[in-house]
Amino acid sequence: MNIIKAKDYQDMSRKAANIISAQIIMKPDCVLGLATGSTPVGIYRQLIDGYQKGDLDFSKVATVNLDEYRGLKHTDPQSYYYFMRENLFKHVNLREDATFVPDGTNEDAGEACAKHEETIHSLGGIDLQLLGLGNNGHIGFNEPGAAFEKETHCVDLTKSTIEANSRFFTSIDEVPTQAYTMGIRTIMQARKILVVVNGEGKAEIVARAFWGPVTPEVPASILQMHPDVTVVADEAALSKAPM
Repeated sequence: MNIIKAKDYQDMSRKAANIISAQIIMKPDCVLGLATGSTPVGIYRQLIDGYQKGDLDFSKVATVNLDEYRGLKHTDPQSYYYFMRENLFKHVNLREDATFVPDGTNEDAGEACAKHEETIHSLGGIDLQLLGLGNNGHIGFNEPGAAFEKETHCVDLTKSTIEANSRFFTSIDEVPTQAYTMGIRTIMQARKILVVVNGEGKAEIVARAFWGPVTPEVPASILQMHPDVTVVADEAALSKAPM
């Protein structure tokens, strides 16, 4: 596991975007696994800037997202598809038919999740998977106690995750209680994994996830077993790390 220390959020975003940019330049038809939430926004801004300067070409890139709320349409401002469109897709030359997000409107959870897995396999697998880190150690929506061997599946969101995500909604009552998410097994099959973390509030879970025991109670701890993981974290997030 490669740990890169950044000064602050902006520096973390720049360093992480450089890693993704290098992946695109080295393999123009690469498959990127993407994440949502507040942490990756700065990375996406950096990638958009690289495209606008003519340094990056997304025309052959395919993207696959980690997760989507169950029950939300792509046009819903709170859906992860909408987030990706507003924060990246519409600003670069990605082909619309090469951007894949789980179908939250499919009421058949088994079918929706199976289709997402099929998409990943049809693309030849994920070259680089971007991940954030939840306060309780979740990656994607794989909550503590989640089985490591699961592929894309439907999850019931924990109270802490619903509370954390409520900042994006008018009311906590509007936050969906379920989501379709890549499972730990799917994430671990990516050829490279890039984890980004910032803020003092993540310091304890960073120490537990990357220096503690590997346990389903801290889902991100399984990343210690992956052969090619890079963690880009700011000084605050690494403040409790034994390094």
